Amino acid sequence: MASAQTYEFDVKMTCSGCSGAVTRVLEKAKPDVVDYSVDLDKQQVIVKSTAPYEQILEKIKKTGKEVRSGKVVA
Repeated sequence: MASAQTYEFDVKMTCSGCSGAVTRVLEKAKPDVVDYSVDLDKQQVIVKSTAPYEQILEKIKKTGKEVRSGKVVA
């Protein structure tokens, strides 16, 4: 079992519909996604996942939201 990594993304979200779309895609990504938080005010998405960074990035991009930046935190 791969150990989980934490990724932080700056995602352009303008409304609760936007953050809801990101939430839904991460919910569907379980069990690869261990935990996540979507903060509309900070435009920040933090994901703890056993999947590679690129895979999570692609899932978020599929929502149509602009991912301004992202990084591996831990």
